[in-house]
Amino acid sequence: MNVIGFNHLTLNVKRLEKSLPFYCDVLGMKLVHRGRTDVYLEWGNAWICLLEKPEETNSPQGLGMDHVAFSITEEAFFPAVDRLREQGVPLVREPIERGGGWSVQFTDPDGLVLELFTGDLHKRMENWK
Repeated sequence: MNVIGFNHLTLNVKRLEKSLPFYCDVLGMKLVHRGRTDVYLEWGNAWICLLEKPEETNSPQGLGMDHVAFSITEEAFFPAVDRLREQGVPLVREPIERGGGWSVQFTDPDGLVLELFTGDLHKRMENWK
């Protein structure tokens, strides 16, 4: 697989009002987008999405890491998906064009969710607005 780098990290948090000051004021991340239940933050070349998951929500991932995404070119995307399928890797989300690029989510042997994504933060923001 020809991955070209780290793309983004998505974290499940209890309350955006509590988490956002930490990530912006303490760590110095730049707020790029604020939705009803999500925020997108830029930190150097990386970006982080915080998803609000209140305690009463039974998210399969719970609080903490939802998934880690890696950048891949569009040309390498479908061959990578074919390789995942050939190796019997469980797909969490089938390939889909969303948020400014192609995405596929899959799990590692311990059930951690990983993603290959062809877009970037700026393309995602064009599609979120």
